[in-house]
Amino acid sequence: MDKTAIVADGVASEPDGCSYQDVLNHLGLNRSNELFSMTRPVKYYKKATRVSLEVLLYAILNVVEKEQKFVPYVWTVMRWHNEFISWDPQEFCGISNVSLPVGILWKPDLTIEEMAEKDKAPPNLYLTISADGLVEVTNDQVLFSMCRMNIYNFPFDIQRCNLSFKSIIHSAKEMRLQPSNNSSQATEWSRDLMPTQFEWIFLSMKVTAISASCPDHQDVIIYTITMRRKPILYIINFLLPVLFFLALDLASFLISDSGGEKLSFKVTVMLAVTVLQLILNEILPSSSNSIPLIAVYCIGIFALMLLSLLETILVMHLLEKDNKSGDDDVAADGHGRSDERNIKPDFHKQHGEANAWTQCGIIYSMPETPTEVMPDQGGALCQMLEKLSDELRQMERAMTLLLNGRKEKRKMGYWAQVAGRLNRIFFIIYLTVVIIFLSILFSKWTSV
Repeated sequence: MDKTAIVADGVASEPDGCSYQDVLNHLGLNRSNELFSMTRPVKYYKKATRVSLEVLLYAILNVVEKEQKFVPYVWTVMRWHNEFISWDPQEFCGISNVSLPVGILWKPDLTIEEMAEKDKAPPNLYLTISADGLVEVTNDQVLFSMCRMNIYNFPFDIQRCNLSFKSIIHSAKEMRLQPSNNSSQATEWSRDLMPTQFEWIFLSMKVTAISASCPDHQDVIIYTITMRRKPILYIINFLLPVLFFLALDLASFLISDSGGEKLSFKVTVMLAVTVLQLILNEILPSSSNSIPLIAVYCIGIFALMLLSLLETILVMHLLEKDNKSGDDDVAADGHGRSDERNIKPDFHKQHGEANAWTQCGIIYSMPETPTEVMPDQGGALCQMLEKLSDELRQMERAMTLLLNGRKEKRKMGYWAQVAGRLNRIFFIIYLTVVIIFLSILFSKWTSV
């Protein structure tokens, strides 16, 4: 016998009943038979179908705080028993599992209560049946679910989002829903499945089975996914720039108050913080019950900068008032000196005539004595009196200038001294309030 005949004999000698189609024919499953896909697979209608559900988290695709939406990528596995399916694997060459299109058999109508949009991932087209009647459906889903975000500690927040599975039309007396794994197993298996973690770090998955309170209600299985945000991006792009602007505002106290540079610098810093607040408004949802700490952080720093700006305006007003008072005093002093210059020539002229008359009176009014008065003695006496009068006038002039100078200095520097004292006191209070405010805020952030 040649080789071709041997092969032909080998093919012809294969045993019968060793194909998947033989199993389907034995079960009566074909595309024209829709009996199994229409009703629950129970022989007695009062018997409930027990469905086992397993959910594993593969990736956290997105968390939209503004819309309070959670987008996970999950794997779901449903298992239930079909009482109309059974065969002996020994009769079919050891075949124990067969894959079928999903539409041939009945499957549970599970839905997710938090679902916001239709699943956009392509569904699995096949299911698997076992010889003992166990049916298993595995599906990959990209879920767009609603999740109430707690953004009080943003960006150091921890979020918990629920995925609640239940039947649409079948009550507890028709279908009982139960989880196939506990919380520790779901957490461990999900961590093993995750290839990488992006903005959010997966912490745990809690499985909670809620049995129906009455037979007309549905059983619910809640998968609570706990995740923590990676805050490094928000620290670099938001928290640190605002803190740097606050440091610039503190450094602006070293700028002189005499010009307008300090005022314009503070206004520019405040505008920069306002731009960052607008960016924050695009991130945080507007339906939050409590004010987030990051909003308190921005509002507090903005309020401190506003107080600093108002203090700068007050100091500049005091300096301007001081300069204006000094200009008025200078103008008044110049007018007085002009009058003094107009009066002094007449005064000196009259004074000189009086001195001359006094000198002559002294000389000629002295009584005659036996001793003859020498002409030299009379001249020396006149010179001495004239010198004494000049010294007295110089002393009077020096005292007047000294008193006027002290009064003018005190009057022109009064508001400047008040402004400087106010600046020092405000800086100490401002720095103290900044340190206390930031310490309390960061302690609340880190205590989560």
